[in-house]
Amino acid sequence: MLKKLKTWSAAFALALVCLASFSLMLWASRTDSAIMDELAHIPAGYGYVRQLDYRLNPEHPPLIKALAALPTLLFVNPTYPIDVPAWTSEVNGQWDMGTAFLYQAGNDANAIVRTSRIMPILITIITVILVWFLARRIIGDLWALLPAFMFAFDPSVLAHGHYVTTDVGAAFGTVLSLLFFLRYLDVPTTKRLWLAGIAFGIAQLTKFSTPLLIPLYLFLMIVLAARDSAPHWHTTVHRWRTFGKTAWRHLWKLILVFAIGYAVIVYPVYFLFTAHEPIARQTADTSAILASFAGGPTPAGHLCRGMRCLADADIWMSEHYATRPIAQYMLGILMVLQRADGGNTIYFLGHVAQDGGWIYFPALFLLKEPIPTLIIVFLALALAIVWTIKRTVARWRTGTGQTIGHRMLAYLHLNFAEFSMASFIVLYWGISMRSPLNIGIRHLMPTIPLIFILSAVVWKKWVMRLNFGSFDMALMDSARAMARSIAAAVAKYIFLILLLCWLLLETLFAAPYFLSYFNEFGGGVWGGYHFVTDSNYDWGQDLLRLQSFVAAHPEIKKIAVDYFGGGDPRYYLGPKEVNWSPSMGNPADQGIHWLAVSVNQLELATQPLLPGETRSASDTYAWLAALRPPQDATGTWLGGDMGNVPTPDYRAGTSIFIYHL
Repeated sequence: MLKKLKTWSAAFALALVCLASFSLMLWASRTDSAIMDELAHIPAGYGYVRQLDYRLNPEHPPLIKALAALPTLLFVNPTYPIDVPAWTSEVNGQWDMGTAFLYQAGNDANAIVRTSRIMPILITIITVILVWFLARRIIGDLWALLPAFMFAFDPSVLAHGHYVTTDVGAAFGTVLSLLFFLRYLDVPTTKRLWLAGIAFGIAQLTKFSTPLLIPLYLFLMIVLAARDSAPHWHTTVHRWRTFGKTAWRHLWKLILVFAIGYAVIVYPVYFLFTAHEPIARQTADTSAILASFAGGPTPAGHLCRGMRCLADADIWMSEHYATRPIAQYMLGILMVLQRADGGNTIYFLGHVAQDGGWIYFPALFLLKEPIPTLIIVFLALALAIVWTIKRTVARWRTGTGQTIGHRMLAYLHLNFAEFSMASFIVLYWGISMRSPLNIGIRHLMPTIPLIFILSAVVWKKWVMRLNFGSFDMALMDSARAMARSIAAAVAKYIFLILLLCWLLLETLFAAPYFLSYFNEFGGGVWGGYHFVTDSNYDWGQDLLRLQSFVAAHPEIKKIAVDYFGGGDPRYYLGPKEVNWSPSMGNPADQGIHWLAVSVNQLELATQPLLPGETRSASDTYAWLAALRPPQDATGTWLGGDMGNVPTPDYRAGTSIFIYHL
């Protein structure tokens, strides 16, 4: 009875958390204009569902985009312009198609964008629930609320959870796959095998970072084989044969999971969404996209070499009806590899560069995660390290206890789920920190729920550690020890509750500007651009707010706009808008006395370059800096006037700076 009460209480609390999180994302989705990637993802997904054609945006899997298109198709049913060059002749003309579909085909762009965001919001809420389910198998119903709460009210999750992008979708796929994979390893029944395979397949349709589950699962199977065969090593001389047999049994299970995922989920979905795309068009697009991959096409009469063989194989598969769905899936993976090699021009910590270096993602985590979240995570990490050191030192001093190997085996038997999550975090962060493709904290989304779950595991152990004294203590001493232990546990509970209240208030005060959220160390919602921009601060979300500003200032007859994002300034501002760039100089010289600039564009055009980077002298806002010297000193504690841009007269939202010239 008590167990059922706990479960129902936890379920009710989880429902309240989900409702609040949903409401915050819905609010933000109605106030934010289309961000950069939505300009490509929304028309691509609509093309998959309505045209069954995958020619747009093949570098991302279809699940989130296609689901986002369903409500739009059912409730809006906009015109889809398949007679424009972006569809008929351009290779992957996703950006031009986005402009044509949203802003030039007579559709209501706001209705399309807002309706398309419904499914991503629901997927984010489902992810919160999955986090609770994954955590409850380790720490129980009530404590599982801790990571679910942290994820549901994380500003970065709320930001990217209400956009038609693949980042929170990747977190959904990762948590879903891990949950059912671990359940299958616990009790390897046929039903759980199918569920694990289906969950793995769904994960592969969310983002091309989820194929990292493949090496993770291979590693985990090797660890399981070592764990299960180790007890027999002292009873047989055929140790490696025993390990090999055990490893093969585990590997066979994994092969079945992969086979189900790709054969039952990935292949049919890609088969459906390529059904009406002409084979000749798919082959031509694939060849064009991969033209420069791994040194370019293999000369006639020669054998391919290295990674180029993958590109040649993909082109060959695109020519054949049965293999073209796999070719389209493989094309996406190769495009991700190709883009990762090229890097991404960003502003980061005072400089403009194509590579933020290994410090990029750790710095973002420290600057963009709320301080109470950082306290919970890093206190848990510190406690885990201290406990491990203390146990090791105690065993070393006393000369008692099991060997390291035996302790490791015991740990894997009792804590394999935690080990699996920690392994994925290490793998994912290790690869991300080595990659030059620094696209924002959103890239870390698959690991954030796992970090929160592991932190909650440590907090539960710490808070619930009770000391009732030793057996030979006097009754009064034992009572005092018990009282002190209970008082300490209560104090820890209160401390945790205060941190969670802080997190909730921090998030509420940031609403609805979740994308621009930085913690107090990072300058807050209004000053985070001093440290880093792009999708971490300015992704084009404030164009609707610029529209409201212009409407509220009838004295604005013309306004020059240098905008970064997925919106169309002319669509929202009409004939008052004049498209602008730094090379065009001061718009006042042409009788235009208002200038609106996305802060991402300002940073790229005003901040110093790292050695080796180049920029035309005309592509700067030096003239604007002379007129509006920077006055905000935020960021100087890291040295110099980092990230200070010409002081605006007004701001539309957080990211569009407005100057009255």
